[in-house]
Amino acid sequence: MPGPPIESLPRTDKHPDKVDVVVIGGGIIGLFTALELRERGFDVALFEKGEVGAEQSTRNWGWVRIGRRDRREIPLVIEAQRMWLGMSERLQSDTGYTRTGIVFTAESHADIEKQTQWLKSAEPYQIQARMLSKQEMSQRFPESNLVTEGGFYCEEDGRAEPQLTLPALAQAARRAGVSVHPHCAARAVETSGGQVSSVVTEHGEVKCDAVVVAAGAWSSLFCRNAGIDLPQLSVLSTALRTEPSEQSIKHALWTSDFSVRKRKDGGFTVASGTRTVVDIVPDSFRYMRQFMPNLKAEWKSLDFRIGERSFQEIKHRSSWANDALTEFEKQRIRDPKPADKQVLYAFEKLKHTLPHLADLQVAQIWAGLIDVTPDVIPVISGVDSVNGLHIATGFSGHGFGIAPGAGCLMADIVAGTTPIVDPYDYRFSRFSDGSPIVL
Repeated sequence: MPGPPIESLPRTDKHPDKVDVVVIGGGIIGLFTALELRERGFDVALFEKGEVGAEQSTRNWGWVRIGRRDRREIPLVIEAQRMWLGMSERLQSDTGYTRTGIVFTAESHADIEKQTQWLKSAEPYQIQARMLSKQEMSQRFPESNLVTEGGFYCEEDGRAEPQLTLPALAQAARRAGVSVHPHCAARAVETSGGQVSSVVTEHGEVKCDAVVVAAGAWSSLFCRNAGIDLPQLSVLSTALRTEPSEQSIKHALWTSDFSVRKRKDGGFTVASGTRTVVDIVPDSFRYMRQFMPNLKAEWKSLDFRIGERSFQEIKHRSSWANDALTEFEKQRIRDPKPADKQVLYAFEKLKHTLPHLADLQVAQIWAGLIDVTPDVIPVISGVDSVNGLHIATGFSGHGFGIAPGAGCLMADIVAGTTPIVDPYDYRFSRFSDGSPIVL
């Protein structure tokens, strides 16, 4: 089922012969990285196998939040949120960004304890977040049927519209001078003496000094062909949008049954609060050891299945010739079948919990693949074994909100300038230097 509608980027840029940096992947991470590098004076080309922003970058919830993030991500999210405040002006187009505040329900005393502990750990960052009492939850969601002991509220959090942001970002990158190439797959990275020398695309070779692989759920497969073992899996996320409605809610809301936020178009974006579909694929076994701690921690929220994707990925090769047709060209836009039952259950729970939304009508259901690392923390890093090769992937469902900061950090690393935040926790080598997987 097609993802949400987005504006296509015209294929107008001439295929270059040489640039300073090639960015592989036209999602939000790749685009922000390319824009940042170009604004620093680098000659940049970006290659996207399908439509720019057509996969998970426009299929996510649109949340921009710091509340309840992993502590290792907090400094980068702080920078990203600062950037979001002026994003519409920067991109010269409305992104729909607004600070609505986000509320997470605390449905048990254990939830209250866990959320209180997060607040204590985040005290050094002076985040505007606090616990809500049961009475305060009733005041913020009057006439609701919330079953809760309280809640967690971060007033700095909000949302933007992925379907507005991605086309605006792509146009801004092109205006800045980034050479943007939709429907042009990168096939391989060439090296000389351990140094990146070029990228081979389906339309020819581009000489370059540096490469950033920001290919989302495709990153691990691309890296494997380059001899780089990137432990990454993909999980299915399903969401729906409703028809426009005059009804509203004060904040975006997460419960164990559903998540919901108001959209700029008047509708709502709804998804399951906890359930995630996991397709069993060859990489499930390839990276089972690295993902075992995560599997044990999240077992109850995962729905495993063997389906169409399982059999598709059995056919994926780990290496290929530069002149061979690749999986990236065979599947221009990965458009997985949604888990309809899962998201419609969440929708019914929403309407029961917030009765004033009971008349909402579903306009569209879609799904996307979230790129996940074993510790649920992204890789934003150079690759030690190949000078000039960099990876920005594995954002584990957090990519949309954190993307402006991530793009800036990746550009800092490529440029060799002082990084916006300490990149240590995002280093690629943590998966091979004996570091434990920390959740």
